[in-house]
Amino acid sequence: MSDEVRPPRTAVVIPAAGRGVRLGPGAPKALRTLNGTPMLIHAVRAMAASRAVSLVVVVAPPDGAGEVKNLLDAHALPERTDYLVVPGGDTRQESVRLGLEALPEGITTVLVHDAARPLVPVDTVDAVIEAVRDGAVAVVPALPVADTVKEVEPAERPGDPEQVVATPVRARLRAVQTPQGFDHDTLVDAHATIALTGEGATDDAGMVERLGAPVVVVPGHEEAFKVTRPLDLVLAEAVLARRRANDGF
Repeated sequence: MSDEVRPPRTAVVIPAAGRGVRLGPGAPKALRTLNGTPMLIHAVRAMAASRAVSLVVVVAPPDGAGEVKNLLDAHALPERTDYLVVPGGDTRQESVRLGLEALPEGITTVLVHDAARPLVPVDTVDAVIEAVRDGAVAVVPALPVADTVKEVEPAERPGDPEQVVATPVRARLRAVQTPQGFDHDTLVDAHATIALTGEGATDDAGMVERLGAPVVVVPGHEEAFKVTRPLDLVLAEAVLARRRANDGF
């Protein structure tokens, strides 16, 4: 083959192997429904809404890959985007690594997206991809922090008062969202280099930081919030209802 420049290709890895214990008993968090559709399907559609995304890899619970594949097959998804389901590991870090290993050759940009952020707008997805294609090796969407944040010394017993040890300057703080975007080789290097300890890393950009590589921030969006607790489900339903009213979504 000649040395012609190939067009950049973007893939998304969605780790969806977690149990979602904070939402209570029942189905895994990614399979909880919003407006009758599993959160995972909303998240996949949000990623596939970007015309730059050519492949979405869903990392399923180790014993649930078949169920997740059936779920994807049962819902209408954009035809221009390919889908792949692979079994995950015991931790998010391990699951992301398994998703990376499943990517075909030719992928230059990788997004990692939380299945529990089902409503991220396509403009946010495109902004992350564009920043990577413009030369950033790691990009995170983020919002300014509205609340004053205190650093504390954790109490030995739950419920006990905790001693404040510092008050970070709020103007320098950002609440990070997903999708996080990466140069493919940089993210693969991070997962090969940063040891899996305890429950593993929950922030891929943090792993790249530990390599000493620069991470940049682009504006996030208030609708890219993480659905973690029952109240978040109520808020997500309200966002969907507003979208349906505004644009027939």
